[in-house]
Amino acid sequence: MAQVRRNWAGNEACVPSAVATPHSTHEVADLVRTAHGEGGRVKVIGAGHSFTPIAMTKGTLVSMDAMNVVSEIDPETGRVRVQAGIRLKDLNNILAVAGWALPNLGDINVQSLAGAISTATHGTGRDLPNIGANVVAMELVTGTGEVLRLSENEQPEVLSAARAGLGALGIITEVTIQCVPAFNLHAIETVEPLASLTGDIQAFIESADHTEFFWMPGARRARVKRNHRTTEPAQPQSRLAYFRDKWIAENIGFGLMCRAGRSMPSLAPVVGKLLTSSSHDRELIDRSDRIFSSPRHVRFLEMEYGIELEAIGEALERISSLVKDLSFPPLFPVEVRVSAPDDAPLSTGYGRRSGWIAVHQYRGAPYEAYFKGVEQIMDDYGGRPHWGKMHHQSADTLRSRYPLWGEFAEVRRRLDPDGLFRNSYLDRVLDPISVAAVPQAG
Repeated sequence: MAQVRRNWAGNEACVPSAVATPHSTHEVADLVRTAHGEGGRVKVIGAGHSFTPIAMTKGTLVSMDAMNVVSEIDPETGRVRVQAGIRLKDLNNILAVAGWALPNLGDINVQSLAGAISTATHGTGRDLPNIGANVVAMELVTGTGEVLRLSENEQPEVLSAARAGLGALGIITEVTIQCVPAFNLHAIETVEPLASLTGDIQAFIESADHTEFFWMPGARRARVKRNHRTTEPAQPQSRLAYFRDKWIAENIGFGLMCRAGRSMPSLAPVVGKLLTSSSHDRELIDRSDRIFSSPRHVRFLEMEYGIELEAIGEALERISSLVKDLSFPPLFPVEVRVSAPDDAPLSTGYGRRSGWIAVHQYRGAPYEAYFKGVEQIMDDYGGRPHWGKMHHQSADTLRSRYPLWGEFAEVRRRLDPDGLFRNSYLDRVLDPISVAAVPQAG
């Protein structure tokens, strides 16, 4: 019997005709060839952390969870060959034992490696691009079941496209990613006036290797995180302090506040004030991935846009004005980050340094007016939406925001000529591939 599959946030679901869990590239290629011969559809789902229907299908849903082995760590170059289904958290632990690390990470570490690459997942750092920019080689199964081995010397234009491929080019089965020697981060968390951060945004992002802040619309202060790379030994929080901050405050306590705010909207401003007033200065040194990522158990919906860095301050002012007129205000803070440019055609960071503005809402609370209002603001700055987070864009509105849109489309036509990897989301954001007979509808 078919079972409903949902994403982490619970806002997207599908009933696939079949679910497959291959253990090898050979098995992946076989199931793709079978589906292609039957005129079917295939989609891969990772950890389900995308807020869009990018992985949803009525065809065969492929889980790569069984393909999670690190095959090789080159001790000379730091290049790591790994099956693409591995979760970032598990990869981080294996790398740490071997003395290596990913250069950057987002604040959630449970995604699959392939999923993070395909949706152009990023962290924060003035000189650090999306995770996919570190991919130097890849094994990819195309829409006809052909296995491609891509590298900087073998079909580099396909590798470049697949570094942010949206699951539209094929199934990533193996990745070689450039890592760096393991490092610690000196984390400093403060509460500072918003005006001091946005008044000279360039100075802010230059103030540490990794910078970000969290701001409740309407508040005058923001919670700031600055992470400095260091050779100093780890000085982590005690287990008690970690449990207090990461579990009691950021998950259990915050979740209870959000529930109260969802039930009684008049309490929403109180939630915001409590978030800001309860924040306290904190300083510690720990392994990089332990600083980058935190446990997130309060379920939410999210939209995130990358815009020119210089527009951040004005955009936040406009969001503050927008929120004043909403019938139901946000219960989550706005998150602001930065990332470096890269050259993948559909990377959200293509060709420019990006200032990232992410808005969230507690699951079950009204979000439509808030998200659509913020999106209209982002449109004024030529904003590029994160491919794995909610937005209302289409190919018609996005095409002009990506100079190499046509190059990506051509690679897609070559690798998936019959639209095996199509679904409703890709049809909307990339346009359908015109084929004579692809009978299933999503």
